[in-house]
Amino acid sequence: MGILLAFLPFLVFVVVERSLGVTAGLVAATITSAALLVRDVIIRKRTIKILEIGTIILFGGLAAYTLFAQTKWSIPAVRLCVDSGLLIVVLVSIAVRQPFTLQYARENAPRESWDSPRFMRANYIITAAWAGAFALMVVADLLMLFVPSVPTFVAIVVTVLAIWGAAQFTSWYPERELVKHSR
Repeated sequence: MGILLAFLPFLVFVVVERSLGVTAGLVAATITSAALLVRDVIIRKRTIKILEIGTIILFGGLAAYTLFAQTKWSIPAVRLCVDSGLLIVVLVSIAVRQPFTLQYARENAPRESWDSPRFMRANYIITAAWAGAFALMVVADLLMLFVPSVPTFVAIVVTVLAIWGAAQFTSWYPERELVKHSR
């Protein structure tokens, strides 16, 4: 559940951007990101996660740039920036050998399993699945940006299916590993 809640700023961005515009969406997502950070650190006494840090930097940076440079984004262009930023955060987490799912998995796994090769491998695989989902979203955004005749619903369907698929994989894969290694 924690990992899905971490994507709330992205959902807020989409909803607000559709109803009030890009700038309002970026600001609302920044505020949501900050609220989640405060909730985790101060109220729940949890560590700050890579995805949360990346999300607040991404939305805060885009919101500040949009406000101060008075940028007028097209929806495909801002979606490309948001989805590319998310993909970069996930890829950087892999590059620094701290796959972003690891922090969420540790909240639900026994301490003694945290350093096991199987636990680490599972987190790299799950994080790679999320990276694949975000890469599909970036491709859909590029298609929308450079082929304007493609209907908007294509990007929406790709986004929904990519996130749904990654979420399903995230819940299925650890169970598969447990069954596979308990034999």
